[in-house]
Amino acid sequence: MFTCITLITLAVGVGANTAVFSVLEGVLLKPLPYPHPERLVGVWHTAPGLGLQDVNMAPSNYFIYREQNRTFQDIGLYQGDSVSVTGTAEPEHVNALDVTDGLLPVLGVSPMLGRWFNRTDATTGSPDTILLTYGYWQRKFGSDRSIVGRTLTVDGKPRQIIGVMPKEFQFLDWEMPAIILPIQFDRNKTTLGQFSYEGIARLKPGVKLTEANTDVGRMIPTVWDSFPTPPGFSIGLFKKAQLTPKVRPLMQDVVGDVGKLLWILMGSIGMVLLIACANAANLLLVRAEGRQQEFAIRSALGASRGRIGGELLLESMVIGLAGGALGLALAYGALRVLVALAPAGLPRIDDIGINTPVLIFTLIASLFASLLSGLIPVMRYAGARLGLALREGGRAQSQGRERHRTRNTLVVIQVGLAFVLLICSGLMVRTFRALMHVSPGFSDPAHVQTFRITIPEAEVSDEQKVVRMQEAIAHKIEAIQGVSSVALTNSAPMDGGQWQDPVFAQDRAYAEGDFPPLRRFKFVSPGEFQTVGTPFIAGRDYTWTDLYDRRPVAIVSENFAREYWRSPSNALGKQIRVSTKDDWREIVGVVGDIHDDGMNKDAPSIAYWPLLLNHFESDMVHVSRTVVFVIRSPRAGSESLMKEVRQAVWSVDANLPLADVRTEGYFYSKSMARTSFTLVMLAIAGGMALLLGIVGLYGVIAYSVTQRTREIGIRIALGAQRKDVTGMFVRQGLILAGAGVICGLIVAVAVTRLLSSLLFHVSPMDPITYGSVCLGLAAAAALASYVPSRRTTAVNPVDALRAE
Repeated sequence: MFTCITLITLAVGVGANTAVFSVLEGVLLKPLPYPHPERLVGVWHTAPGLGLQDVNMAPSNYFIYREQNRTFQDIGLYQGDSVSVTGTAEPEHVNALDVTDGLLPVLGVSPMLGRWFNRTDATTGSPDTILLTYGYWQRKFGSDRSIVGRTLTVDGKPRQIIGVMPKEFQFLDWEMPAIILPIQFDRNKTTLGQFSYEGIARLKPGVKLTEANTDVGRMIPTVWDSFPTPPGFSIGLFKKAQLTPKVRPLMQDVVGDVGKLLWILMGSIGMVLLIACANAANLLLVRAEGRQQEFAIRSALGASRGRIGGELLLESMVIGLAGGALGLALAYGALRVLVALAPAGLPRIDDIGINTPVLIFTLIASLFASLLSGLIPVMRYAGARLGLALREGGRAQSQGRERHRTRNTLVVIQVGLAFVLLICSGLMVRTFRALMHVSPGFSDPAHVQTFRITIPEAEVSDEQKVVRMQEAIAHKIEAIQGVSSVALTNSAPMDGGQWQDPVFAQDRAYAEGDFPPLRRFKFVSPGEFQTVGTPFIAGRDYTWTDLYDRRPVAIVSENFAREYWRSPSNALGKQIRVSTKDDWREIVGVVGDIHDDGMNKDAPSIAYWPLLLNHFESDMVHVSRTVVFVIRSPRAGSESLMKEVRQAVWSVDANLPLADVRTEGYFYSKSMARTSFTLVMLAIAGGMALLLGIVGLYGVIAYSVTQRTREIGIRIALGAQRKDVTGMFVRQGLILAGAGVICGLIVAVAVTRLLSSLLFHVSPMDPITYGSVCLGLAAAAALASYVPSRRTTAVNPVDALRAE
């Protein structure tokens, strides 16, 4: 029984740590799958003048950095894309990757068939070319090796296939694109701005990040002097941004900010291992106490302290390694659950698994647990005091306080660590509740279906015909049974689409070089707010006449209106625009705020523009060719609805594939996923810690009752009430728990500071959480002490004294 309990205790601790370390190793520690990945960097900037922490690359910066840098072997740009592939059976919408000609050589990945893009492919006016990825080549063309040189119709244009990427190619942590397209820049027409591309560079051997940042900082003024500003914008806007370099390891671009979350989880599960070790140490102490006379006899017969200590350590090692092996099996199953529970967007999830580093970690964790739990009995019972056991002659006398001190200390440690984990999980529960009480700015997201289509210019060139086709599709979908409303937008709430620029108000004066903050832009059709469930605070919605007549109108969010004019009603009739070449647009409506970046982020200020408008950001006519359809229906999320929707779309144009078919509920859940994942993991860790801590407390009280049987008998014989004797042991348990809470409180104050970035409207020192955990832990400790203390009621004082 001793072996089984100790084995399971250590297996749970080691297994939990192995599972979480597998995620940590796969996501954070495993190198990127490229040659010399340590020299790959993401080229970013900050713009403190505009309050932006991450500003990516623009074509103007790319040209100067590529031509005049001193620290990069080469640099390339990329951006995500999606395209329509037609002419081969059913039309298909696939993910694509747009890259400059130097990006794939920077990564060090060569095509399996054919060649890379070259400078000619990246030059405007050159023949259109593409690369296929291995999976798409296999699925679409049956691994036909003669595919190089053929053409494929992409977005209405025939493109020549020049190569196929190898099977092992993986671009960062992206979902594998089907095709790769060359970005074609015309340097003669390049202006400042358009920071919508991401950059990757490979450092020259021996170059450090600080040197690369210094080099980029040197080139930024050259960028401002080498290219003109876009029409309607002044150089003051770009200089006010105070663009500064932020070159960072490419791994950081892949992993993002998930590293802090994983380290927090690793730390919390590490506490569980410490609690398990303390529990195992207590069990080993009890076992060693029962063998005192054996050790004393061995010592009297000539056994050295090292011999006795080595035997105890060997026993601990065998149990620890066996527990590690069992923990590895538990980790294998737990890892599947962990990956299934992982938040959407967890990077490198395919790299998570049981591999050599994980096996080494399991071995180290097992040895650590063995030593930690085994050294305490060795230090306590392999010393010079073994001779006392012979003089005691095995009499069953009550133990003194000193002999309880070690076990009590271990219980205090267990309770303290359990308290810390329970506080962390309690704070996440409070955070989740706070998020659930925040209105996202739209209603009933599970009943809103979304999908995306693109009408390429090669197929429909006239801007107004594009919108009329989009409206025709919307009317076809409206006729489907169960659909209550349909609308269009360039970006559904929380889907991650972002476009932002400064917005000027006509009734405000701006000094030279003075610019308003950036605002998020969205382009919408009539009915979009009704469909997603965003209320109008003031004014009206767009009409289709507004779009076709290209009336200069605009709609803004409530926080936008309050920031500029203090109230939504004051915003109506006011005029806004983006650049000096744009038309002034009258605000005709104000809508409620939407938490577009997730429930744990503040709602951004948003300007909503019509899908079709004149003179917008230097464009004579601006039209949204890629749009997201939003459909309100109780059938949202069902395949039967999407089957009818596809038929409706193809009845207007059979060459329009549907992409990114989601419900709005998917985006809402995704925005909560990291919080819920952290909550679940910390709750599991806290539950395990509480269980192990309470089991440890129960064991100490139960053993104390057993060892103090003679004392209990004397007390009862002298007239003590049995309830008073029981209360004595309950008080002992509560004192130990109280000491653990005090120690844990000191640790929790420091640890919860690290958790603050994951909290929402909850203080790390939240009194409700601390009070609830203290009361809950006290109740659990009282129960864990009361149950074994009830054995005192069965003690017969005559039998207890006769045994003596």
